[in-house]
Amino acid sequence: MAGYDDRDGKIWMDGTLVDWRAANVHILTHALHYASSVFEGERCYNGKIFKSTEHSQRLLKSGELLDMPIPYSVEEINTAKDQVLAANGLTDAYVRAVAFRGAGDEMGVASLGNPVRLAIAVWEWGAYYGDAKFKGAKLDIAKWKRPSPETIPTAAKAAGLYMICTMSKHAAMAKGCSDALFFDYRGYVAEATGANIFFVKDGEVHTPLPDAILNGITRQTVIAMLRDKGITVHERHIMPEELEGFQQCWLTGTAAEVTPVGQIGDYTFEVGALTREIATDYEALVRR
Repeated sequence: MAGYDDRDGKIWMDGTLVDWRAANVHILTHALHYASSVFEGERCYNGKIFKSTEHSQRLLKSGELLDMPIPYSVEEINTAKDQVLAANGLTDAYVRAVAFRGAGDEMGVASLGNPVRLAIAVWEWGAYYGDAKFKGAKLDIAKWKRPSPETIPTAAKAAGLYMICTMSKHAAMAKGCSDALFFDYRGYVAEATGANIFFVKDGEVHTPLPDAILNGITRQTVIAMLRDKGITVHERHIMPEELEGFQQCWLTGTAAEVTPVGQIGDYTFEVGALTREIATDYEALVRR
């Protein structure tokens, strides 16, 4: 497949559908220099974006947290996503909405005079972790820590928060792993580079409290599904030494969907019945 800058199709930019190859920004776009950017990753199944409104609401909230008001309503963003899917003739696709401070009158840290822009692109994208979705991903343990919410707005899906994710995933891939697990600034188990994490022990589920990580929309969906099944879910701080006692593990995210984990560092997990059940149920839910 061609590079992401060299494809046929349309991208929605600031209210207009433009040719894919013409969807460009100036080199002095503020976001490129100062990470003034927030985004959403979504999936469309059978012509319907799963939880489109929730994603659009979070995009606006992320912009607000970065002191970057996005000049579109939830309804306008939802409509734009539908328009770009239709323009590209896609019914099963990944959807990327990105809002950012563009080029303008200012090129220092301050940028209140620069416009906040919005673009939406869609493309076909299969399983994020490839065949790990079926046999279990292998995770490295990142050397970086997820930061304190007193350091950066951790509740925002902001581009700047992903810098250590890219570095950690590259390091993991160099070791033959699919991804990396972060601990947070306090030493608690946090998340993977682009997905939340769940563990199973004696039929109960444990997942990190989202007080320093993004409370993922897929994470929230899976917790609700588990509780509807009568399964106890503990949202709590998890210490690294607890990894040895967990029997199953999986990741959740829009891109990851529900992906089983077979290994984290020296710790191994079975791809067990509950993991497979929740993955199957999630697949059925998003395709209703």
